[in-house]
Formats: sequence, structure tokens, C-alpha cells
Amino acid sequence: MTLIEELAKRKIIDKATKESLIEELKSTKEREEEILLERGLVSEDFLFNLKSYLLGLEFVKVAEQDISSAILDVIPRDSAEFYKMVPLKKEQEIVTVGMVFPDDLRAQEALKFLSRQQKFEYKICLITLSNFKDIFKKYQSLGKEVSTALEDLGKQLQTKKETISEEEISQATATRISEAPISKMVAVILRHAVDGKASDIHIEPLKDKTRVRFRLDGSLHSSLYLPKKIHAAVIARIKILSNLKIDETRIPQDGRFSIEMDGQGIDFRVSSFPTMLGEKIEMRVLNSTQRMDSFESLGLGGSALEAIKEASKMPYGMILATGPTGCGKTTTLYILLESLNKEGTNIVTLEDPIEYYIEGVNQSQVKPEIGYTFANGLRNILRQDPNVIMVGEIRDSETADLAIHAALTGHIVISTLHTNNAVGVIPRLIDLGVKPFLVPATLRVALAQRLVRRSCQSCKTKIVPDDKTKEMILQEIVGLPSEVKKKYNLNNDFTIWHSPGCNLCGRTGYSGRMGIFEVLKVTKEVSDIILAQPDEKKLAEEAEKQGMITMRQDGIIKALEGLTSVEEVIRVTETQTEIE
Repeated sequence: MTLIEELAKRKIIDKATKESLIEELKSTKEREEEILLERGLVSEDFLFNLKSYLLGLEFVKVAEQDISSAILDVIPRDSAEFYKMVPLKKEQEIVTVGMVFPDDLRAQEALKFLSRQQKFEYKICLITLSNFKDIFKKYQSLGKEVSTALEDLGKQLQTKKETISEEEISQATATRISEAPISKMVAVILRHAVDGKASDIHIEPLKDKTRVRFRLDGSLHSSLYLPKKIHAAVIARIKILSNLKIDETRIPQDGRFSIEMDGQGIDFRVSSFPTMLGEKIEMRVLNSTQRMDSFESLGLGGSALEAIKEASKMPYGMILATGPTGCGKTTTLYILLESLNKEGTNIVTLEDPIEYYIEGVNQSQVKPEIGYTFANGLRNILRQDPNVIMVGEIRDSETADLAIHAALTGHIVISTLHTNNAVGVIPRLIDLGVKPFLVPATLRVALAQRLVRRSCQSCKTKIVPDDKTKEMILQEIVGLPSEVKKKYNLNNDFTIWHSPGCNLCGRTGYSGRMGIFEVLKVTKEVSDIILAQPDEKKLAEEAEKQGMITMRQDGIIKALEGLTSVEEVIRVTETQTEIE
């Protein structure tokens, strides 16, 4: 049954109006939805709610600002415009597609073709025409601005030739590269990354095109594809901004630059890397307005936070944060530095690179290429009369030895390592050549962390967990300290939180990230194990005795509080090495 017939059936329009509409529909290329709305016979929301009922499809309204730019490349701009359909979100390989005319056979065939071509499954929901237009503005903004810049570049370089060769663009001078088209294209990419709250931008050469990807909440998403022939020019423009050598493409280079956007200064840390197909650029977006600025915003609290604060108040000793790259270790150290940054405290850092400027802290960038390494910096830092020393990372035995001795001589030393868990810090220090008897004398706490996505607080609801999830949660709860277990006295009928997705979270169910932690305190019992036999299994057993909450347990607690999901906690901690 058509919408016109259903409206007549419900006596919303009379018989004469119905016949008039049917005649108009026969003589125009417009659809019945468009005709009904043009005549103002019903409201758009009422019409599409009715259409949702007739088609048996979910009707959604999505705000344009809640659509991630990264999802838009699933459906090409031209196809989206012609068939009035847009991708709304992607979970694993299932793409939710909003369609204005899901009953259009041509649109259905086009979507089937795209899904086969890009190897994804899809779920269709209904959106209004005005909602589509609002979403398409964002779709348009990235694609259209870049397309306009490409057209301008073509006009600028075109002479008598029909096409522009890759060599012509690759050999463009620094002056030409900085002119409007390429400059505008790079500016558009940077702006969309900042607006979309991306943490990283990847510009990478493929065989026949250039791919631009944004990292959002820890996951990489393709946002844009550019013609391969302009790859060298785009890379050169970024190199100019970063003060890197344009003509050096054989070795990696590092740099940084700053821009002002909406009255805020945004820093970009740039790294170039030579690949078989050309240079790849990675840019870390350092937006101080989005940086977590407290332990609470980071997700660190309870006994773990108490242990960190207690260690930082001691006159000397080491506080080490550990975990894989990108787990938020540096952010944790920065927040710790800010808590220690007082008038009577001299704080000196050695960083590679300096990510954020902290007022009142003496931050220094190491430069290994001229011999200014962490080790050399540590030798000189003691002449600066420091109270607190931060070393970006303990990478080698020389740095480990100097950091230990700095802690022994009356300084608080904070740094990072790469291990899977907190107890792994101790064997790692010994592997780096630190004498076992020096570890308990200097190490105060070891903190391990991961980042999980925050559940959307707008759409979270309580659900009953499946048997496997329930069993896993109960097993983790058993190992918690007694005071924590009392708070989460779970029986066989407990519920957990789940965020199915809404307009505010872009239908993903998540918004932002937070940390999950475990903190090992070096107590007398831990010291005895280190001096006798620093076995990781024994250290883990002692950590459990002293009430250490593991990262997975911390994640489960946060999931029970509705801050994240159980699935997210499992995803992030499943690769953590288990101690047999």
C-alpha cells in the first residue's frame, strides 16, 4: 500500500486529494513523499513514522554532528547523493545505512553492489529527507572541499595537456606546493580531524591512490581517498609546515607544527616514514582542550590512586607506568606532574617528544641524532637541582641504571616501561641490568594501564548477561578484596549495562575513552620476593594477597558501574599475558 492510499484510508486526506495526488505522481519525477511534503499535507516526522510502520523498518533521526567522518567513505558521495542513503555507523563488519527511499529497487541494488565490493554486511533503517540533507552537509564538506581543491590544482597546473602527470606534481617547487589548492586540501584534512576528535591522522600511499585515515577512540577509520598523483605534493606541504627536509625521502623524519583553530592552539606531531610505495605521514593531534586533566577524568581512583599519591609524597623513589604504545601512559605521567607542580618543587623532564607544555615545568626534548639521549640528559639533569625528574621512557640498561641511582640520591623519578602488567615491571628492570637489591630500595609503585571506550551515558540500559559473560564476571569478582566484593554482591540474577547506540554517540554505543589500571605497591613482602627470587608468578600471588585489583577486575568494576561495557573490557584485556 502506498503512503497516499494509507493516508486516505486513515482519513487524513479526502478522496479528491487522493486522486489529485495520484495524477500528479504520474506526471512528475518526484516521489510521493516529496509531493506530500511540498503540499504540506502532513509533517515530515508523521509521514516517515507512517512509512516506517508500512515497511517494517526502524525510523531514526541522527544529528549531523554525531556522524563520524570516518564512516562516510563506505558509500561514495555520488552514490549517497543519488540514492539518498548514508552510512550511520559500523560495528565489526555490519554497517547501519540510513535510507530515505529503502523501497527503491535501484537503491537496494546499489547498496548490494557496494557491500559485495567492500565486503561488509548492512542493516537498513529509515531517515527523513531533511535528516539526509543535514547529514549530507558533513558528507559534502570533506569530499566537496577536497574535490574543489583538486579541480583548482588541475586548473593551476594544466597547460595544453589533457592530463597532469604524477611527475609534474611531484616535482612542484616548495612555493607552488604551498599555494592554495594543496594548502587548502591539507587544511581541510586537519580541520576534519580536529572537529571529529581524532587522535591521529595517517596519510599513506597505496598502489593506485592515497588513503587518509583518522584514529577515533582508538580505532583507525578510512576518511578519504586522494589521487595518487598528488601524494608527493601533500606530503611536501606537511613537511614544509613541520620544517622537515622536502628532498629527503629515504629516511624517517620527525617534526611538529601548530595551528590556531576556533581560537584554540592545536599542535601536530609529525613523523614521515619511507615505504615501498612512497612516504607515509603520521600526525598525532595534540589538542590540549581534549586532554584528560585529572586522575578522575582518566578513570584512576580508589586504592590505586591512593597508592600513587602516597608514593608521590615520599622524599625519593621511582613511580613507573607500563603498558603498550598508545595506552595513555604519558597522559598519566602528565597528570601526576601537574599534581606535583608547586612553587617549592623543581620539576625537570626528558621527553621524546614533548606532547604538552606544562606551565612551571622545565621540559626538555631529547635529540639522539646529536647525542642528547635519555642517558646523557639524566647525567646533566642532576646539576639542575631537581626535586622531581620525569624520563619519557626507560629504553636501555644505561638509562635504567641512571634512573635508579637518581632515585637513590633523593629524587622522585617517574618514567615508563613496556611490559604487559604491573608485576612485569620488576623482572623487566632486572633484565635491563638493574641489581635486584636496588629495586625494592627505589621502586615505590608500578602502574599498568589500558584504554577502554566509555559507554554512552545517554543510551545505556540494563540487560541480563548471557551465561558465559555471567560466569566470567563472577570469577573475576571472587578475586576482589572483601570490601569491594561487598559493594558488588552479585547473585545469579544480576544485570549489567549495555549501550545500544543513539544520536548522541553516533549509534556506536561509545563516546570517549578512559583508563583501566592495576597498581603494585612494593611492600616488605614484595621486597623479600625480589631479593630471594624475583619470579613473576610469586609476585602476582603476593599482589593478590595485598589486595591489588587487576586491570581486568578494574574494567569489570567500571562495566558494572555502567562506565564501559564488558565486551570492551574483554577486548582490551584478552591479549594481556596470563601468569601461569
